[in-house]
Amino acid sequence: MPFADVYPLYIKKAEKKGRTKVEVDTVISWLTGYSQQALQEHINSKSDFETFFAGAPQINPDASKIKGTICGYRVEEIEDELIHKIRCLDKLVDELGKGKTIEMIVNR
Repeated sequence: MPFADVYPLYIKKAEKKGRTKVEVDTVISWLTGYSQQALQEHINSKSDFETFFAGAPQINPDASKIKGTICGYRVEEIEDELIHKIRCLDKLVDELGKGKTIEMIVNR
């Protein structure tokens, strides 16, 4: 599945809860290490999630602290590495939507 197809859904979900694209981009950058320019390149090239995460400069070591339920699954129990990273990203966007501040999200 192309990351570029899901990215607008992340933005829409955040904006429905009064959050911004900048905040979504911030949590994506925190998780992956991508700059804004590199993130936009992946969106423009319609990279799939596998390519998106494989090319990440560095998955944040604190990503292992992301816990909780998303889409009916406990993030910390997901064994497939790619699915785990996708669900971590989903969880970060979900936390934005639930009112957590950027500082609370990135300072785990």
